[in-house]
Amino acid sequence: MQARLLLEDGTLFTGKSFGAEVEKTGEVVFNTGITGYQEVLSDPSYCGQIVTMTYPLIGNYGISRDDFESIAPSIHGFVVRRYEPTPSNWRAQYNLGDLLKEYEIPAISDIDTRMLTRIIRHHGTMKGIITTSTKSVQELQEMMASTSIDELRNQVARTSTRHVYSSPGSKERIVLVDFGAKSGILRELNKRDCDVVIVPHDTTADEIRRLCPDGIQLSNGPGDPKDVPHAVKMISELLGEYPIFGICLGHQLLALACGADTEKLKFGHRGGNHPVKDLATSRCYITSQNHGYTVTESSIAGTDLEVTHINNNDKTIEGVKHLKYPAFSVQYHPEAAPGPYDNSYLFDRFIEMIQEHKRQHPQKPRQAVLMAAAKGEL
Repeated sequence: MQARLLLEDGTLFTGKSFGAEVEKTGEVVFNTGITGYQEVLSDPSYCGQIVTMTYPLIGNYGISRDDFESIAPSIHGFVVRRYEPTPSNWRAQYNLGDLLKEYEIPAISDIDTRMLTRIIRHHGTMKGIITTSTKSVQELQEMMASTSIDELRNQVARTSTRHVYSSPGSKERIVLVDFGAKSGILRELNKRDCDVVIVPHDTTADEIRRLCPDGIQLSNGPGDPKDVPHAVKMISELLGEYPIFGICLGHQLLALACGADTEKLKFGHRGGNHPVKDLATSRCYITSQNHGYTVTESSIAGTDLEVTHINNNDKTIEGVKHLKYPAFSVQYHPEAAPGPYDNSYLFDRFIEMIQEHKRQHPQKPRQAVLMAAAKGEL
């Protein structure tokens, strides 16, 4: 079946459909990963976006139950040069097209993804629509124009958990604030036998205090960090009280809570091969990234933040730490999935920070905290 991708600047691509026979509008972005398309599809940070894979062959190793980063994909469309419907992989349980159809995600193949990528790099990300219908270009343009910006925003509320739940462990209690968290973050904390409590994006500081955490993990997530001001308020209230580690969107939210600013990148960083320099050691790491916003360099001056990492390609900020309190964050994904695992040591650094903080600031017993909460003292 024929499928079409229309960009808001009027550029039209015609190819073949291998996903659901539906129409969806989204922000068109590209990912430079050679492998990891299943993790890309299931990464909540892609909510509301139409993802173009720059590597030309996608689908060749199929879909496995072990490689999901969320329960259900939330992307709005998938674009590839060549789709392979018959995977060759002993782990494969079904093919990519079946997954897309199951979750009502449109997909298009057999188009010039190099041309599409160059358009995005030159003009920046833009809205697009994927369709298998016979509607005219004018009708599709009108549909895009009528799509409310709110439909492509507020993604955090759409991807975050709605209920508190736990992943028990015997060591440090970590409250993982879910802004659209990848499963890889939870896996890394579980590997370290942490007692993890996952909470919704709109959980208040007092509600987190009642959980008596040893540390707070701020997850990745989709969209503009300024769309979640309640999270900035929560972080600013807890800063200094508990050790904090932010990843991706969590990094941006920590920066906002400390008085810095964020801005949108022209076409973002998405892929598993982004070089990041650690300013303390001058060592370069290859990182997995997926974000469209960054912390503004000029806004760091006057705050209590120090830049710890920069992107070697465009010199944007990739990591910060607080100069007074036990808090740090990185723009990239130390849990990878997909991508290299070079940076998983950051989770160990977080645990060490928690242990040091506990030695310096012994916490009240849990029962004392609950009694104080009951009396309204928290």
